[in-house]
Amino acid sequence: MRIEELKPAPGSRKKQKRVGRGPGSGHGKTATKGHKGQKARSGGTKGAGFEGGQMPIQRRLPKRGFTNMNHKEYAIINIGKISSLGLAQVSPEILLEKKVLSSLKDGLKVLGGGEIQAPVTVSAHLFSKSAVKKITEAGGKTETI
Repeated sequence: MRIEELKPAPGSRKKQKRVGRGPGSGHGKTATKGHKGQKARSGGTKGAGFEGGQMPIQRRLPKRGFTNMNHKEYAIINIGKISSLGLAQVSPEILLEKKVLSSLKDGLKVLGGGEIQAPVTVSAHLFSKSAVKKITEAGGKTETI
């Protein structure tokens, strides 16, 4: 069997119904749309959310909340993950290179989950208090970028 000999399974492909092509087709004249009226016209449907002229629900309900333009979303990493890497120095670039992080977003935040024994110098945009405490107790340093 060759690729040009492949055919779809019988009955899996169906021809499109061609309407409005004369009386011999069985779908001529009104093209299966019945007689007159809105649904027989071209573009004869109202948009999604149209409620027959009644005020639509999305306009009846009040607006709520807002989007903070200054919101920053940080990539996060725990102390335990940094410890498992076994590096003396850790920065966002190194974590991206080692594929520990998939993207940086607006920066890197180090959290205090897990344990750390070896001294490590960690560079990041933000640190939690527990992360700073654990890193300094292990003899390491924290550097805010």
